[in-house]
Amino acid sequence: MNAEHARQYIRHLAEVPLEVSPHGIPEQLSLQLNNVSVGGLSFDSPSEFSEGSLVKIKINYIKPIFRVNGIVQWCEALSDHFEVGVRFLDEDDAFRVRMVEQVCHIEQYRHQALLKEGRRISKNKASSEWIEKHGAEFPHSH
Repeated sequence: MNAEHARQYIRHLAEVPLEVSPHGIPEQLSLQLNNVSVGGLSFDSPSEFSEGSLVKIKINYIKPIFRVNGIVQWCEALSDHFEVGVRFLDEDDAFRVRMVEQVCHIEQYRHQALLKEGRRISKNKASSEWIEKHGAEFPHSH
């Protein structure tokens, strides 16, 4: 990822599943979210996406389901896959993405609880614990 992309996107090490559909194509790819920011998100893909192409993104992990339309800003070839950066088309989605950011933090918390403490905790328990411990620290703006 070049410096321009690094400034625009905030790194989250979370395994949040998302479905990506290239606009006008019935195919849906099940992928993992890499990064999320106020302006967009990125994900790894086995397939290349063309810059400027429209995509529909759905994150079922969140209730209500997060759906957003975006435009591919960049697609970088890595050793065995592509990393794709998408900008949201609707500026109102920038506010909704904060919910996605929080889910990323909570998923990371769940993962750390398992790795460091050997605790398997539910999404609801992880949410409660994370908000209690870190809710006040959650950034209010970028």
